[in-house]
Amino acid sequence: MKIVALAGGVGGAKLAHGFAQSLPSKDLTIIVNTGDDFEHFGLYISPDLDTVCYTLAGLANPTTGWGRRDESWKTMENIQLLGGPDWFRLGDLDLGVHLERTRRLKAGQTLSQITLHFCRKWGVLQTVFPMSDQPVRTMVNTVEAGELGFQEYFVRERCQPQVKGFRFEGLDQAAPAPGLLEAIHQADFVIICPSNPWVSIDPILKLPGILDAVGKKKVIAVSPIIAGEAIKGPAAKMYAELGIQPSALAVARHYQRLRPALVIDQKDAGLSDDVNKLGLETFITNTIMSDHTERKRLAEDMLHFIGSNLL
Repeated sequence: MKIVALAGGVGGAKLAHGFAQSLPSKDLTIIVNTGDDFEHFGLYISPDLDTVCYTLAGLANPTTGWGRRDESWKTMENIQLLGGPDWFRLGDLDLGVHLERTRRLKAGQTLSQITLHFCRKWGVLQTVFPMSDQPVRTMVNTVEAGELGFQEYFVRERCQPQVKGFRFEGLDQAAPAPGLLEAIHQADFVIICPSNPWVSIDPILKLPGILDAVGKKKVIAVSPIIAGEAIKGPAAKMYAELGIQPSALAVARHYQRLRPALVIDQKDAGLSDDVNKLGLETFITNTIMSDHTERKRLAEDMLHFIGSNLL
């Protein structure tokens, strides 16, 4: 069974790792949001891509879910001492990745080529695609500060400004990474990980051809909202500020055009009937991935659901 997973952020990385523990590496492809990418200190930084790759490689910080384990901060401490911008913290190990990625980009390699090379060096055998080799930038329109780049909103402003909407800069000049559409066409199922629908999954789906390709497949989406709250990140806050009550039902409506089966947490079992009324099947299970065992357990629960209900 070939699975393509759409992922961004810590929640997406955790479920991707769960499937990596449960499937042969050749049967799992992960497409990662790059709308969060930006340049800082002249370096090309891919936060979601690195979080997914570090997690698959066993290199991620187990406490935060992002960044590197056993990280040191000497470079950042010196930047702070000298009065440089310290709002986006780059550890020393992480900084080495950004330096080498930037060097390779300037030498003419594409982001997807570099990602493949890094994954092989880290021992990641699954196929990991950045969503595009061309820059697409998620811009957050806010009440207080106008339009902000995603990292400015998310890290520098700590998600405090009220959200009014989103714009994906560069989308009309971007194309899916080479081989990405073919991977979707060859997949038996597409998994939408419990990532932020607005800023992690929508940038992927809005690329030319991807929505149509995914729409032809059986889709299973995992709600990142549990009991009205997000486990991590601003998804619930964004829904509320856009005038939508944050819930698994709101997530179902967000993805309704794809007619996915929706995986919802046991705490939201009472919403199952309302989701079913949208024409979507539901699967109720524990969706909180507190450790590596729970990641694998959720992936295997989903694979069992697929085998029993969707094949």
